[in-house]
Amino acid sequence: MSDRETLRLSFLAAAGLAEAARAPLPGDASTRRYERLTTADGRSLMLMDQAPAAESPPCDPAWPPEERHAQGWNAVARLSAGRIEAFAAVAAHLKSLGLSAPEVIALDAPNGLAVLEDFGDALFARVIEAGADETPLYLAAVEALAVIHDAPTPEVLHGPGGDWPLLAYDQTALQGGADLFVDWLPRLKPELDFDDDAVSAWRAAWAPVVERAAQGATVMAHRDYHAENLIWLPDRAGAARVGMIDFQDAVRAHPSWDLHSLLQDARRDVSPELEQAALDRYFALRPQVGRDAFMRDYAGLAALNEARILGIFARLIVRDGKPRYGAFMPRMWTHLERNLAQPGLEPVADWFARHVPQEARR
Repeated sequence: MSDRETLRLSFLAAAGLAEAARAPLPGDASTRRYERLTTADGRSLMLMDQAPAAESPPCDPAWPPEERHAQGWNAVARLSAGRIEAFAAVAAHLKSLGLSAPEVIALDAPNGLAVLEDFGDALFARVIEAGADETPLYLAAVEALAVIHDAPTPEVLHGPGGDWPLLAYDQTALQGGADLFVDWLPRLKPELDFDDDAVSAWRAAWAPVVERAAQGATVMAHRDYHAENLIWLPDRAGAARVGMIDFQDAVRAHPSWDLHSLLQDARRDVSPELEQAALDRYFALRPQVGRDAFMRDYAGLAALNEARILGIFARLIVRDGKPRYGAFMPRMWTHLERNLAQPGLEPVADWFARHVPQEARR
């Protein structure tokens, strides 16, 4: 028996769940794992297991950019390092707003273990695949974002695992994410070769987008808000029908971030008509937001995020031996090219025209 399994058994015993049946859930691209627990009386719960040792340290708010780069990827861009105590603090904040985050039933933050309320398997993506009308689900997801965005954004979140800083998705994090593209695409596609001048031009092209995004980092962002991380809870009311999971990487970010994550999804197609309806709903709920400026930033940050995700997928394929992520890349190229056609992104579009031929964009 592994040391990690011994920790899990001790934790479950202390939580009164030693006799619960355990069923592992399929993994994703992270170091986190889940098990569904079924108690003797038929209750269903979730065991969340995020070993702290599996990740580099989270970002210390006092670290300057140079120290963040020295400390590793989490300090540069992921910030929370996926820590359980971050999850618990974000959950407490979401619940305080009347939104649906899992109740934390038991917690061992130092060892990265938690037992959570089980929202079931009605992921938006699966419910829609089964024939449900997607529009009410997406509009409810937008309503939940409007609740978050209209609420005061605390600098520190309070949860059962202790206080957790809500760090800004700042220039270091944004550019670090974008740089995954120039770091990893050539390793997947050897025909691409970005020399030092090309990388310098890449950063210069993105600089205005990054600066505006950092200045506009005013709301809490889930940062992975899409149809595979939202669970439909139709017995609840209003925005609480949207069950949120996997928000341990939450940051203070531009309010467009979760919207484009939802509406320009890497894993499923969202029609332009639905994207437009969802954005219309957002602006109706938040009439104080200037639409033109917001949509300029929406396009710029969506493009940056798509470049970042293409880099992540290339890394998953090349470094981690997970070729299945290649199936998502054409969709991300489609999103990226559509955004690059928007006003204000001419320098980035020109960089792609010079350095990434059309045959490499797939």
